Amino acid sequence: MIDPLSLLTYTAIVAGFVFIPGPATLLTMARATGSGTRAGIATAFGIAVGDVIHTILAVIGLSAIVFASAVAFTVVKYLGAAYLIYLGLKAIFASRPRSDRPVQVVTPRRAFRQAILAELLNPKTALFFVAFLPQFVVPENGAVMMQLAIFGAILIALGLLSTLIFAITAGHLSDWLRGNRTFQIWQGRVVGSIYCGLGLRLALQER
Repeated sequence: MIDPLSLLTYTAIVAGFVFIPGPATLLTMARATGSGTRAGIATAFGIAVGDVIHTILAVIGLSAIVFASAVAFTVVKYLGAAYLIYLGLKAIFASRPRSDRPVQVVTPRRAFRQAILAELLNPKTALFFVAFLPQFVVPENGAVMMQLAIFGAILIALGLLSTLIFAITAGHLSDWLRGNRTFQIWQGRVVGSIYCGLGLRLALQER
């Protein structure tokens, strides 16, 4: 059983970490800004689902195997980078003015699926789960896999809370400005640039 002090320390560290804007936050805000609050919320839940899968993989050891293989790590990294850049270019080209048609938005269902895939194709997330969670596991407390699962669940819950807050805030701001056609055009360009930037950042990261 996890002792209360370790659990409190871990929760405090994770809370401070997840509320600092990072790639997941930027993805969520970009989607909420470009396609509305519901799409942003769907993105937040999609990222959480991706993190659930990462936790399961970390618990059973598959993430460690991927990280140990330079080829597997590189392949996953470039797949993730290419996918983010694809989403970014798609948003940029969709924002180009074509007569009076409104800028295309992404449905919550599609945003949810895209967020899961983007999170799964980020090997840095897998590495984080493999490297961070075990630091708080105390083998003497028994049930190591259960400890890992509990720590993973806390991280996922706090991360979801953080991305939901950012999604709702960005979505409401976007809803207020969405009637402006100029804002819609530049909105797509900015959102697309964020996705492309995240993709390039992932591609250039070392292990």
